Amino acid sequence: MFTGFFAQAFIYLLAAVVAVPLAKRLGLGFALGYIIAGIAIGPFVFGLVGEEGQDVMHFAEFGVVLMLFLVGLELEPSVLWRMRVSILGLGGSQVLISAGVIGGAAYLFGLPWQTSVAVGLTLALSSTAIVLQTLKERSWMETTAGRAGFSVLLFQDIAVIPILALLPFLAIQGLGPESTDAAAHGAQLELTGWRKAVVVLGLVGGIVVAGRFLMRPVFRWIASVRSVELFIATAFTLVVGITLAMEFVGLSPALGTFVAGVVLAESEFRHELESNIEPFKGLLMGLFFIAVGVSIDFQLVGGQPALVLGLVAALIVSKFIILLTLGKVFRLNLADNLMFAFLLAQGGEFAFLLFSFASQSSVISTEVMNLLIVVVVLTMILTPLLIMFYVRMVRPRFVDCMSPEGEGEEFDAAPNPVIIAGYGRFGQVVSRLLSAGAIKHTLLDHDSSQIELTGRFGFRPFYGDASRVQLLQAAGAEQAKLLVIAIDDRDKAEQMVVAAKQYFPQLKILARAYDRSHAYGLKDAGADVITRETFGSALIMGEEALKLMGYDDARAYRLMRTFKRHDEDGLEKLYEIWGDDHAYGLMVRENIEQLEKVLQDDDDDPDDEYRDAMERMRGAEFRRLGEE
Repeated sequence: MFTGFFAQAFIYLLAAVVAVPLAKRLGLGFALGYIIAGIAIGPFVFGLVGEEGQDVMHFAEFGVVLMLFLVGLELEPSVLWRMRVSILGLGGSQVLISAGVIGGAAYLFGLPWQTSVAVGLTLALSSTAIVLQTLKERSWMETTAGRAGFSVLLFQDIAVIPILALLPFLAIQGLGPESTDAAAHGAQLELTGWRKAVVVLGLVGGIVVAGRFLMRPVFRWIASVRSVELFIATAFTLVVGITLAMEFVGLSPALGTFVAGVVLAESEFRHELESNIEPFKGLLMGLFFIAVGVSIDFQLVGGQPALVLGLVAALIVSKFIILLTLGKVFRLNLADNLMFAFLLAQGGEFAFLLFSFASQSSVISTEVMNLLIVVVVLTMILTPLLIMFYVRMVRPRFVDCMSPEGEGEEFDAAPNPVIIAGYGRFGQVVSRLLSAGAIKHTLLDHDSSQIELTGRFGFRPFYGDASRVQLLQAAGAEQAKLLVIAIDDRDKAEQMVVAAKQYFPQLKILARAYDRSHAYGLKDAGADVITRETFGSALIMGEEALKLMGYDDARAYRLMRTFKRHDEDGLEKLYEIWGDDHAYGLMVRENIEQLEKVLQDDDDDPDDEYRDAMERMRGAEFRRLGEE
């Protein structure tokens, strides 16, 4: 077995690099790929790692903490309100009924009632990581079943918090963990009864107050420095600080970080926080799943195969029937109902956290915990296989009656179709015009002072450097249709076009160019439409100059339109030889001569009918602008 920190790190990373792409190619998903990687390097296959598994698990559990923080960041009150029926009705019913059925079965098999309650509540949860990844990979999020599944997962993620708070009150006298974890979790405040409740409520209240009135000014101050590294350090200082505080009072850090995420969900720094933390969360969650694979006790499976496989089958079948029944009650058609049941009929990753906490809280014995963890892992491993079975054998029979939209209650889970990067003097005009057309859009800007200023007038831009792929992803670029690049940094604008084209190929890109050469650079980068920032206003000024020199309105407008059309045509032709200075210079002089001739010919041969048409067109434009 390899020893040493770097050797262990190399093994974990190499296992992920090899196993995850293979699992993805086989249609098994990322989470299962990580688990398979852990099984491969674990003590029961190649034996490359093993003894340090629990230490790695403690470190990787921080990924679950970050996941809950990100879940909190996405829970805006308006979204929750639109989803209230699905979340509270469908999600709440699923957790309560599943917990009752599973807990009741556990009690009938001889477990204490306290343990049965903990087991029922824990196994009622499904795998957020696997289900959301499946919905994303297969583009099922906007289906009726996908929305129903998302609502249930959302309630389950929220339900983790009260479950964690409840477990200490289920402690069984004389049933304690085999070893304490004080060294791993640090010092804890020794309080009991109402004192602990007061301290916990005070701490949660302090997080809410600090998040609303203290953290936003702090983030504004950090953002003014314009250092991505410092912003990331501040975000992790917040999360780690809350983690330590919650552990100090003897509660899971998930509670505090979730509350902090909800408080900051309406902050202008939400997308930047999400884009900064998401890569670390993804890496730690991957490490978490690898550690899960390493920790599987195959001796337990081999020693009691009938019991383990029976429990796996019982859990999947019971949850499948409960989900199918609830789907019918909530009026899902059969096709959507089957997808909904197949998606959520497994145990979830929070079981590892909840069972571990329950063991430390003297609610569940180590033997039962180890057995149930193996059962949960096996149900997670089987889920991608069940989804493959559904896709190949079940779904084709119902493809004509699948509902693309939710019936009854609707909620807008999709991001805005337009993203505007840069909310300065240029981007504001584009934003206001889109608003006049009732087109929703997400605003991004890297100037914290500009965000604070515009926020006073009711606008809500989000802070962040939009040239970073992670921020665009957090802002919804994967589902958006148009990216408007209105920033005044020439190099970053081109970098943004390249990144957007590479990672979000479906996006149409409208880019602001500083001048003609910058327009060529943006076209090289892949921008679909280029707008030179001073060209339009200069045309309008030139038209006004003609009128002041005696031209009537229609004649001045016609010359301006002719000039505009000729210049835009010339821009395309010149782009083909851009880089060849000699040929470019000759073509520029030729274009200037052609333009002068075209304008002179147009001016010498006025067409009264054309002039009247232009005058009517211009009048119509002025009326339309006045109405808007």
